[in-house]
Amino acid sequence: MMQQTILLLSDGTIFPGTGFGYLEPGVERAPIAEIVFNTSMTGYQEILTDPSYNGQMVLMTYPEIGNYGCEGRFCESRGIKASGLVVHDLYDGPVSEGRVSLSAFMEKSGISGIQGVDTRSLTLHLRDHGSQNAMILTYHDAKELELAKERLASFPAITERDLIADVTVAEPLVDPLIDGSRPEHPLCRFALVDFGVKRSIIRELYQRGAAVTLLPSTATREEVLATGCDALFLSNGPGDPALLQDAVAMVRSLIGVMPVVGICLGHQLITWALGGTTVKMKFGHHGGNEPVYDHLTGRTFVTSQNHGFMSDPDSLPPGVKVWYTNANDGSIEGLIDEKRKVASVQFHPEASPGPHDAAPIFDRFVQMGVAK
Repeated sequence: MMQQTILLLSDGTIFPGTGFGYLEPGVERAPIAEIVFNTSMTGYQEILTDPSYNGQMVLMTYPEIGNYGCEGRFCESRGIKASGLVVHDLYDGPVSEGRVSLSAFMEKSGISGIQGVDTRSLTLHLRDHGSQNAMILTYHDAKELELAKERLASFPAITERDLIADVTVAEPLVDPLIDGSRPEHPLCRFALVDFGVKRSIIRELYQRGAAVTLLPSTATREEVLATGCDALFLSNGPGDPALLQDAVAMVRSLIGVMPVVGICLGHQLITWALGGTTVKMKFGHHGGNEPVYDHLTGRTFVTSQNHGFMSDPDSLPPGVKVWYTNANDGSIEGLIDEKRKVASVQFHPEASPGPHDAAPIFDRFVQMGVAK
């Protein structure tokens, strides 16, 4: 049998295609991750380098991907964090000077991709059956395929994996350089617990005169207070928040002591710290076109999102106020407690990629830090 590349789902469904990026034939080295679909039309490099995608494989629903190439300034972290990329049509033409092709960018990072996939059918399959583990497999014969199915079946679900250790800072880091600069005369300073923070989040804080002290995901109450920061900021990140109960306890202990804000995973941890819980979504929200309703202003705006877990609305205790909800499915998109100075959003106000409608949320976060 000739060598071929396929996308193999854990339910046994096979989607044929052509491999690109870094490909190494064989079952043991084939990448496995939870596959999710993303509806963004652009921003594939930001998506691939978003640490929140650690442990996930991304299916792009837009039909052609890669048409403007890749360059360093589009990265949200150091290198690709997603485990693989699935597209319908990979652009392989010329790109602007100073950029490299998407395939070359992925090959240099050691990340596999597959093109020529019926992405419409695959997206509908995931909507019907839910996100699940998948493998990009380059193989030769039926025996290898059966071995691949066995390996895929034994691979743990995302709810059983610790995905934070690979994306957090190892030691505290004060005001990391973003775009070659850092704030000179900050208005306030955030203790930013790094569960996989995107560079664009720090950039938005810098642009508003806020400084940051990055802390590892294992930071304790005492370590946060020792920074002397004005407020606590919980970043985005990958995986199931239910596995991070030490972080939840730390956040709970600081609510009412200092302002606490969070984005995405940070919002989910705040949900737990306030007395609620989170649940796994069927296929999550991944893309740049999710409408969100603001209960404080009555406005609806479009947001960028990337999450597979959400706050359980039935678990929230009395007194916890819902700030935002998703205009499509009614899921909770933000919480606020003005008395105890807590605010969180499930979506990504920094976008990158996506619309910038929600960027003013950073103004509110910084105001909370300044007022403390």
